[in-house]
Amino acid sequence: MLRTENLQIRRDRNVVLAGVSLEVRPGEVLGVLGPNGAGKSTLLAALCGELAPGEGQVWLDEQPLSHWKGGQRAQRLAVLPQTSTLDFAFRVEEVVGMGRLPHQTGRVRDAEIIHAALQAADVEHLKGRSYLALSGGERQRVHLARVLAQLWPGQDGQTLLLDEPTSMLDPLHQHTTLKAIRAFADFGAAVLIILHDLNLAARYCDRLLLLEEGRPRAIGCPQTVLRPDLLKTVFGLDVLVHPHPELGHPLIIAR
Repeated sequence: MLRTENLQIRRDRNVVLAGVSLEVRPGEVLGVLGPNGAGKSTLLAALCGELAPGEGQVWLDEQPLSHWKGGQRAQRLAVLPQTSTLDFAFRVEEVVGMGRLPHQTGRVRDAEIIHAALQAADVEHLKGRSYLALSGGERQRVHLARVLAQLWPGQDGQTLLLDEPTSMLDPLHQHTTLKAIRAFADFGAAVLIILHDLNLAARYCDRLLLLEEGRPRAIGCPQTVLRPDLLKTVFGLDVLVHPHPELGHPLIIAR
């Protein structure tokens, strides 16, 4: 489990994130929402150790994150940033196989996991192709397969952090991607995901954290966080919120 208490991040003399206390629980998808510049990516950078807290602490399985050695941390914590750069003509399965580098499970087991991760991310049909020949959306899904392979099959004690994994995807693959992430959490992994689409967040996340200007504005289940008054205050957007006619989660409609 990953957790923080009173996390604060400074850039130069400016406080860009403050007062963040949360737990990313096993078997849960925690969505992070907020306008541009609200501190979402800063939070993810702090949670994976890229940024050192000015105040507060990040714990991974009751140990400070900074105490974990690189290889041990990589076996329990995987991160998919907003953009992933790779300038070499690796085959798709080789890119996904990079997720197995922290492990010593052997060639046969690694091949099984790579195959399963390709299927989960719906990119099995891209096997054998050069990564450089892929579209932006295809590359994004290949990197999703890579981080899934890193923690496969997902279990209690493992945490997956994702920064806008659906940003370049068409509607169909937005849903297939989030279904794969949801299934990964259902195996026991703790998942934190940054999203911009409020309806996708309502459908696939168990809890939501709403950030505004680097501070938590609300945290709780989608019904608690996705209220018209709160969304108006944070996003400046007038909306109607109704239960989804089939699934029951909040459905947000812009006025």
